[in-house]
Amino acid sequence: MSEYNVKGTPAQGIFGATLGFFLGFTAVVALGATAKFFRDGLLDSGGTELLIGLMIAMPNLSGSLLRIPFAAWSDSVGGRKPMLILLCLSIIGLFGLVLVGYIFFPLGITMAHYPLLLFLGFLAGCGIATFSVGISQTSYWFPKEDQGKALGIYAGIGNLAPGIFSIIMAILLILWGLGGSYLLWFIILSIGTVIYYFIGLDACSFQLEKEDLSSGEVIGYCSTEYGQELFFTHKLKESLSLSAHNWKTWLLVGLYFTSFGGFIGLAAWFPTYWLSLHNISNINLGGLNLSFALLLTATFIILGSLIRVISGPLADKTSGILITTIGIFILLIGAIIMISATANFLILAITGMLLIAIGMGMVNAGVFKLVPKSVPDAVGGAAGWIGGLGAFGGFIIPPLLGYFVDVMDIAGYSFGFNVFVILALISLGIIIVLKKKMEE
Repeated sequence: MSEYNVKGTPAQGIFGATLGFFLGFTAVVALGATAKFFRDGLLDSGGTELLIGLMIAMPNLSGSLLRIPFAAWSDSVGGRKPMLILLCLSIIGLFGLVLVGYIFFPLGITMAHYPLLLFLGFLAGCGIATFSVGISQTSYWFPKEDQGKALGIYAGIGNLAPGIFSIIMAILLILWGLGGSYLLWFIILSIGTVIYYFIGLDACSFQLEKEDLSSGEVIGYCSTEYGQELFFTHKLKESLSLSAHNWKTWLLVGLYFTSFGGFIGLAAWFPTYWLSLHNISNINLGGLNLSFALLLTATFIILGSLIRVISGPLADKTSGILITTIGIFILLIGAIIMISATANFLILAITGMLLIAIGMGMVNAGVFKLVPKSVPDAVGGAAGWIGGLGAFGGFIIPPLLGYFVDVMDIAGYSFGFNVFVILALISLGIIIVLKKKMEE
């Protein structure tokens, strides 16, 4: 019997964190999957492709920026409370989208509704910020030698959420329409949040913080009984400050901007890309044209997520540097292929998409394998900076890709992937510097 009142095990801890992140991360495709329903009305009433890209990316704005304070907060109170708050905000946003689907959409969406769509997308995207909260929560449960595997499982399974929901939406949009699709999504998120409330558990040291124990007693007990090696020693501001003053944090931010920011940015952008550039709407699929585009997008998300799961243990056995470097090269090749895949070269585009998914999945796993080693005294703060500013790429990239379409018309869909060529080359430079400094 436990000497102290500590609930759960590392396995239960990672299960709860993964569930919370899985639920919240579905918001990546909250507006991207349904952009076709809003696009014509917005364009006809004065909108542009850049503004549509901004709308698609809006969930990624809150989902990226809120990672920073919430991850650092999880360093002081554990992940359970921050996770619940973020999920509840996402529920409010999705409820608003349900009302849009049932009330405003049947009457016609115009630019007059654009600010409302941005606001609801921002709220729904709060759930995306659960990622860095769960990273911190998981890291405290596991010893350093097992964190690559644990974080790979956590992030990989959680990353499957947008892909799975893209498939669900592909079916529901045909059967139930826009309002019904959002309604089921809202119900699932609400029920899942209640489940997390009952099963979400913080690591041993956070559970004992209310006990009348010295820090030495807590560390001794938790390390012996639960294998915990990371322990909170700083307040929220100190955690952010410590990690911000570590130069390795900012190199990892740059890498994650390319890999994870690019990943969630493309997850939101791809439905528009497939429908617009490759004439999927002209393929003889009847009412399934949007569904086919969402299925291709789901393939991208699921493959990238599974690769991340596989790459975590590989990073444990080799190194985060090696896995990240290989992933960057694969991403670069995939981006070059996407530039070459002009209109109607569907098979070539799918090949490039798959390579980009593999490359980004590997880099995502490699980067967070390096976090506990690089910033061991402020994991939550570092996870906040890296996860928050890195994921900010998911907000920047869709409007940027939309701008290329505004300027170059249909050719802009292919040319826009030069963005990923540039980011991959910058990332290669970063990993070279990081590797050299770590070897010194």
